[in-house]
This record gives sequence, structure tokens and C-alpha cells, in this order.
Amino acid sequence: MSAIADSPPVVVLAQAGKGYWASVWSRLIKDKVAMTALAVILVIVLAAIFAPYIAPADPFKGSMLRRLKPIGFPGYPLGGDELGRDMLTRLIYGGRLSIFMGVLPVLCAFVVGSSIGIFAGYVGGWINTLLMRIIDVFFAFPSVLLAIALSGALGAGILNSIVSLTIVFVPQIARVAEAVTTQIRTRDYVEAARVSGAGAFTIVRMHVLGNVLGPIFVFSTSLISVSMILAAGLSFLGLGVKPPEAEWGLMLNTLRTAIYSQPLVAALPGLMIFMVSISFNLFSDGLRSAMEVKQ
Repeated sequence: MSAIADSPPVVVLAQAGKGYWASVWSRLIKDKVAMTALAVILVIVLAAIFAPYIAPADPFKGSMLRRLKPIGFPGYPLGGDELGRDMLTRLIYGGRLSIFMGVLPVLCAFVVGSSIGIFAGYVGGWINTLLMRIIDVFFAFPSVLLAIALSGALGAGILNSIVSLTIVFVPQIARVAEAVTTQIRTRDYVEAARVSGAGAFTIVRMHVLGNVLGPIFVFSTSLISVSMILAAGLSFLGLGVKPPEAEWGLMLNTLRTAIYSQPLVAALPGLMIFMVSISFNLFSDGLRSAMEVKQ
């Protein structure tokens, strides 16, 4: 997991207008891999949102007579779990918490980390040095161990897991935001605005944000898959979602004893985690490629 903390190459965008973003979308829709990944994400997200209407059974209703039934069992197309609950239904409902705990920490970290990084990069000087040295302290710990330590200190639960993962991702996003902003603040149009008497807030709002938020956003989307894996890991260890809620990491934990009797059924939650996380990675790569064109 050491690669998680490594910042990707930063692409500084030129002054971007509507024409630029239209060209980004035009290049993105031509990327079949990225569009396929986006379609997979949308299907799973929509299935999770409309789970009460499309799920074939109650996600919490079990039957010991249908315990650990194989894939293809009548009425249970993807088999039954350790308590006889329908696996298809549990997987559909599990997407709610799994995707939520993957996206929300990254979104919170995007807001906090971007604010810290842009402030540090624009102000510069000893303030930048101080903030970045504090950020460097977090990079001394592997992301997995830091998430486990924070969740263990805060206690198990969805909210505490989200807080822990947010703290893990803030330094990574802040580092990228600081690097992009440091490059942007020396641009001629920023210097011209400063000489013309524009205030710092106006310069940041008009000339900096439009150029730095794009690369930061692309980097943040690549963290969603990592966030999903870490959230699933916390639930697997008993530090995240608690039973009887449906969540893919927790389902892996409860089905671990069935790995020898029904390995295919036990592997289904892990397959969902892999499929969604790789889809987010592929879409992020496609978005990065579409934006790496300077005007």
C-alpha cells in the first residue's frame, strides 16, 4: 500500500473555459475503456439506490434451511449466505454502504485537503513549509496501518470509519494541491493580476481555482477505489460496519468460514469490491488522459 501515498504526475492546465471542458468530454467519450468503467459504476450505483424496488428478497430475512446454498439454487440465483439470506439481495444492498464509504471520505478529504494545499501553495514561505512538514508526518505511516489505528482509537462504526479514512486521504490530496498551486502562482496571468491590485481572494477565486481543481479532482477520483478497499478492510476486521448491515467487507468476514464449503458464494463480495474499485481506477485513468492536453 506504499504506492497509495505517492502523488501522481501533476498536469497544470492552462486557463480553462467552456471550450476546454467540452474538448475534455469529447476525448473522454471516445475512450471505450473509461466509458465501460463508468457504465459499470452507474449500473451498480443505480442498483444500490433502487435496491428496495429491484432486490428479490429481504436483505435481513434468513432461513437456516437455505444456509450456504450454492449459486443457482431455486429462488437464490447467487446462493445463500451463512444465515440463509439471499446473496443477490445482500450484494445489491451492500453496494449502498460500500460505495458510500468509498466516496464520502474522498469527498471530505477533497474539500479539506484542497483548502490546505491551495492555501499553503499560494501563500508560500514559512507557512507553506510548516504545513507541508505537518503533512509529511502522516506519510510516515502506511495508509492501511493509519486507518486501522485511527479506527481502533475512535471505535467501530460507520461514522468513525469515515472520519478515519478522511484523515488518511487529506495529506495526499493536500500535497497534490500544494504542488499544483505552487506552479500556478508563478504564472504570468497571476502576476499580472497581483500587480494590477487584485486581492489574494480574488486572484485565487478567478485565476487559481479554475486551474488547480481539475488535477486535484482527477487525483481524488483515483483514491475512491483505495477508500473502498480500506473501508472493506476495516469492516472485515470489525472496525467498520456492524452486523446485520449489508456491506461487502463485512460480508467477506462473515462468509470466511464458508470458503471451503461454498468458495464461489464466499468470493462474491470480494468480486464486487474488485469490480467496482477497478472501474473507478480505469475511469480515473481515462479522465486523466482526457485532461492532459494543454491549450
